[in-house]
Amino acid sequence: MPAMNVLIVEDDKVQIKFIEMLFDEIKQPPVVVFTAAGAEPALEIVRSNNIDLVITDYLMPEITGMDLLKSVKELNPHIDVVMLTAQTDIQIAVETMKEGARDYLTKPVSKPMLQKLLFSVEEKSNLVRENRMLREQLEERHGFDSIISQSGPMENILNTAWRVAESNASVLITGESGTGKELLANAIHFASTRKDKVMRVVNIAALSESLIDSELFGHAKGAFTGALNEKSGVFEIADGGTLFIDEVGDIPMQVQVKLLRTIQFGQIQKVGSEELQTTDVRIIAATNKNLKKMIEEGTFRQDLYYRLNVVNIDIPPLRMRKADISPLINHFVETYATKDKKQITGVSHDAMDALMKYNYPGNIRELENIIERSVIFSRSDTIKIVDLPPLIEMDRDEKNSTVIINGNFDELMNGYESDIIIHAMKDSEGNKSEASRKLGISERRIRSRIQILELDSTSWTNQ
Repeated sequence: MPAMNVLIVEDDKVQIKFIEMLFDEIKQPPVVVFTAAGAEPALEIVRSNNIDLVITDYLMPEITGMDLLKSVKELNPHIDVVMLTAQTDIQIAVETMKEGARDYLTKPVSKPMLQKLLFSVEEKSNLVRENRMLREQLEERHGFDSIISQSGPMENILNTAWRVAESNASVLITGESGTGKELLANAIHFASTRKDKVMRVVNIAALSESLIDSELFGHAKGAFTGALNEKSGVFEIADGGTLFIDEVGDIPMQVQVKLLRTIQFGQIQKVGSEELQTTDVRIIAATNKNLKKMIEEGTFRQDLYYRLNVVNIDIPPLRMRKADISPLINHFVETYATKDKKQITGVSHDAMDALMKYNYPGNIRELENIIERSVIFSRSDTIKIVDLPPLIEMDRDEKNSTVIINGNFDELMNGYESDIIIHAMKDSEGNKSEASRKLGISERRIRSRIQILELDSTSWTNQ
C-alpha cells in the first residue's frame, strides 16, 4: 500500500510539531507529512504533489480555512480536506462540511482522532480505486474491444458507431435477432461522455402492451388497479445516461405519441399524473422489424421514426459475414471451456467446416449456444463433428460437405424451424420463456409457432 500524503496547514509552529509527532507514532497506514504555515505555500504544495488529505486550521492570518478549502477543491475536488477548530467553533466546522470538507477535528488533536481519520480516508481511497477498476473492467467487457470481428462490413459498422458515440444523437440499430444489437449499444454508451452514468435497457417485446407505458414513463400512486406506490420509469432512472429500447417496433401507437413528445421536448409524464418532468437521456433503439414497411401499414409513426433514426446502423446477419464465424467460434470455445473447467483447445477440421457452412438463422446468439453445448458434450481436447447438435445435419463427405436437402421449400423450412424450437425447448427443459430468450424471439411468438407447427411437448420431454 503506497504511503498517504498529508498536508498540515497551521500558522502555529508548536501545533505543527505536535501533530507531526502524533503522525510519527502512527504506523498504519503509512503517512508522508507536508507542512505549510499559510494558504499560499499550502496551495503550492498541492499543485506540486499528489496530496491525499489536507488538515487545515480554520483561523489563519491571510485567509480562513473555508477559503483554502474552496481553493483546494478547485485544484483537485478529490482531495479530502479536514478542518481544525476550537470547541467554540463547532458551528463553523459544520458549515465548512456543507461546502465540501470531509470532517472536522477539535483541538487539542489526539492520536486516536488522527488514526480514525486516516483509516476513514484510506477506506474511501480503496473504494474509489475499486470503483475505477470495476469501471475499467466494465468498459473492457462492454466496449468496442469486446466485439469480435474480422469482416469488412463489421469494421465499417464499428467505425460508424465509434464516430457517433461521442455525440448525443439518437441511434437506430437494425438487424435480425441475435446479431449483437445490444452489444453494439453497450459499446456506444461506454465510448460516450455518458459512460459514468447509468445505461438502462428495456425490451419492449418482453412486456405486455398494458405495461409498456408504465415501464417507460412510470406511474403515479393509484394510477390503475394494483398501482399501490409511485413508480419511476426507465426514462427517469436513466436520466443523464443512455436508454436502450430493444424491439422498438413493438411499441403501441398511443405510447409512440408519448415517446415522440419525450424525444422532442425532453419531458416525461407518468401514467395517472398531470406533472411534467424533465429528462436528459440519449436514446439508442433497436429492432428486427422493417419500420419503413410498418409506416406504410400505419403501425409506426413516421415522425417518431425520423427522431429515432438520426443515425442508422444496420448489422448484417452472420451468414453474410462468414469471416466473423471462425474468430467467434474460437472466442466462445475459450469462454465456455474456462467456465466449465474443460481442457478444450480448439475445433476439428470437420467440425469447423460444418460450422462455417451453416447459415445461423439465430445468428451470433445461436452460434454461442451451439458452442456452449458442444463444449459440454465434448470428451476430448477438441470439439468434433459428433459433438455438434443434430440441428447441423451435414454430408460427411470430406471433399464436399453440404447441407442435406430433400423436399420442397415449405416442408424444409417447417422442418427446420421445428428442429430449432425443439432443440431450444430441450436445452431450456421445456421452459418456453427461457427458450424464447435463447432464440431472441418473444414468448408469445414461440407459443404461436409451436401451435402452428403442431409440436407435441413429448418432442422435448421424452428424449
